[in-house]
Amino acid sequence: MSKKGKLSVVLLMTMILTLLGGCIKKFDAGGYTKAILDVSYKNKTDQYIKLTGASKEEAEKIFEKNMDTTMKGFEALNFPDELENKFRELFEVLSKNVKYTVGEAVEDKKGNFTLDVSIKPITIFGDTYGEFQKQAKAYAEKVSNDVLNGAEMPSDETMQNNVYEIYYDILKNTIESGIPYGEAEVVTVHINKSDGNVYEIPKEDVKTLHDKMISQNTPK
Repeated sequence: MSKKGKLSVVLLMTMILTLLGGCIKKFDAGGYTKAILDVSYKNKTDQYIKLTGASKEEAEKIFEKNMDTTMKGFEALNFPDELENKFRELFEVLSKNVKYTVGEAVEDKKGNFTLDVSIKPITIFGDTYGEFQKQAKAYAEKVSNDVLNGAEMPSDETMQNNVYEIYYDILKNTIESGIPYGEAEVVTVHINKSDGNVYEIPKEDVKTLHDKMISQNTPK
């Protein structure tokens, strides 16, 4: 079982800033970056709708698509629907609780912007991995002892689902006790002006932001 990938939150999306120059007097790079983050991670749609003219339905689809992307990592595991839904709900809670602060944007001569986003990363995966290993090992030992005592060997699928149930319970209990955060980290984001006065955040900046929001680091 991979320490991350299968067990990690994958919340990657493409952040395309679609405000045209003629739509507003001056492009608000900081406000729009925050609106993009809010709609993508927290499903807060009001400011995004105000700035882009998108419908409520269109705005809400951004968050839903991010959750769909997250759950793609579980497709190969063939989870029962109930377990898959439980993990989706858990990831939604984590996403809505990411912490970031968008700084003031600076414009260059070409009309491009840079700004700093300060992120306090959620560290739940690294913080709980030791406990997960401990409980998974205890489960494996129990299965082994039960089989030695005459019980039928569970299928690989059953054991996999049980292990993920263990991990789900650990994550859920940790969230209920208080989501853990690390020290703030600063990401410099570029907002580039392209043809037609369309602004966009480069994909590499999007990925950096995402990777910092929910840390995938686990103890070595």
